[in-house]
Amino acid sequence: MLVRSAALVPVEPAAPDEVLTLRGAGFGYGDGPVLSDVDLSIRRGEIVAIVGPNGSGKSTLMKGVLGLNERVAGSVTLFGIDSGEFNDRARLGYVPQRHTLSASVRATAEEIVATGRLPRIGWLGRLRATDRQLVARSLDVVGLADRAATEVSTLSGGQQRRVLIARALAGQPDVLIMDEPTAGVDAASQHVLADVLDRLVERDVTMVIVTHELGALERLLTRIVVVDAGRIRFDGTPQEYARARARVHHDHDSHHHDLELDGHHPSLAHGPFDVAHPDRSRP
Repeated sequence: MLVRSAALVPVEPAAPDEVLTLRGAGFGYGDGPVLSDVDLSIRRGEIVAIVGPNGSGKSTLMKGVLGLNERVAGSVTLFGIDSGEFNDRARLGYVPQRHTLSASVRATAEEIVATGRLPRIGWLGRLRATDRQLVARSLDVVGLADRAATEVSTLSGGQQRRVLIARALAGQPDVLIMDEPTAGVDAASQHVLADVLDRLVERDVTMVIVTHELGALERLLTRIVVVDAGRIRFDGTPQEYARARARVHHDHDSHHHDLELDGHHPSLAHGPFDVAHPDRSRP
């Protein structure tokens, strides 16, 4: 966990149903804060979109919550526990930004989803019957039960996104954090993904969705948080957002969307499952 403790403030008690609580939080990458003075609370059962232009800090915000970048100020509380002392990371499911699966990966969808059980069973643990049932159930939730034995390299970009959502679900998280789940896939794929997330809403999964545009996801949301220039500019219901949209957004927002779709950000690390140009043509 990357935390610069000298800058932190005392942690205030969170409400019983708060799963994520930030007070005066600041996050960065070593050369100064990207976000400052962040106050944000997310309660159990909420579906929250974090929106804003490319470079605004929205992905940095979620990576800060996950401990993937440096917290330089304020406090972060996870399930009522200071993030610096919080060890049960399996409770936070994460689908990274632009994370699709490389054509060189020789694994089935079921095998990829099974890795989502590792936070629960450990790297040396063996899958039990209950683990395999959870893997099968996670694939079913995302509509890919019939592709369990299919090599992921043969799946479309949208299907690979769903495999990765299933992998996160297999860990039985209390909160599912998704960074740009619909970026770079066509409209049909976006609607399929929205239907998948709708099934998660029915199962009372708390979700935080980082996105540059709401699109097909908007109907699912209970709250919208706008991040711009390293600060939260708006936090309210979809109805409040609709009324405040023109005031909240800056004219320059649209100029950054092409970069956001391309997924370019200096902080993003690419792992063995990354592919530079995911299939954008099929759901």
